[in-house]
Amino acid sequence: MIKKCLFPVAGYGTRFLPATKSMPKEMLPIVNKPLVQYGVEEAIAAGMRTCAMVTGRGKRTITDHFDISYELEHQISGSGKEAALASIRDVLEKGVFASVRQREMKGLGHAILTGEPLIGNEPFGVLLSDDLCLNDGPGVLTQMAALYEQFQCSIVAIQEVPKEDTHKYGVIAGEAIAEGVYRVSDMVEKPAPADAPSNLAIIGRYILTPDIFDILRNTEPGANGEIQITDALQTQAEEGRVIAYQFAGRRFDCGSVPGFVEATNFVYDNYYLQK
Repeated sequence: MIKKCLFPVAGYGTRFLPATKSMPKEMLPIVNKPLVQYGVEEAIAAGMRTCAMVTGRGKRTITDHFDISYELEHQISGSGKEAALASIRDVLEKGVFASVRQREMKGLGHAILTGEPLIGNEPFGVLLSDDLCLNDGPGVLTQMAALYEQFQCSIVAIQEVPKEDTHKYGVIAGEAIAEGVYRVSDMVEKPAPADAPSNLAIIGRYILTPDIFDILRNTEPGANGEIQITDALQTQAEEGRVIAYQFAGRRFDCGSVPGFVEATNFVYDNYYLQK
């Protein structure tokens, strides 16, 4: 079983300014629950109970959220409002939380490498809170963990995107070895539509083997001068050690304002009103 999940939460969230000037984008609520809590719940449901947060300056609210607020608990104890804390209490009971700071923003690969002391020498999940994934069955990380048991290599979650949007994603090419499962042969970070090897884009769910840390240490900066996890994964893919998985569920790009609004409306209509 994979026991740990890494959460890169150090980004600035500039697409949501001015809201994110003093509040982490990961704490923006989808209805009444912050984005990062949805991700933590998904990880814990997959058995990844150790949640390793790669944070940055101004992100203390995230670590505070996954702690007890004695003053708040005291004020609402015994009232009807106490039920609103049920979901976070469940997370705190089941999860273990640790954090490390990413002092410079040098890309997702750098963020993952920064989290190495919290992970150690074992396979681990990576979850990007910007990508909210919802379904009525097993979560995306649960699906991927089962696939890891079969293949014992790095796994990336993918979905089809319009060809004109490939410049927003890492894109894979590979051989289909089962329905929705590909052995990756090539990965390109943010290719122009004319250069994209397919329209299968990587989204914010990964399972990585621990050798990725040594690979990242030797990976030169790529697109935008950042250390890209896609470039490091390409090294593994050249050895046939990366699987891409077309997951079951619906993904919302909550790193963009339209995606955030769409997710809020969807959760309100399909989950919040059903309580």
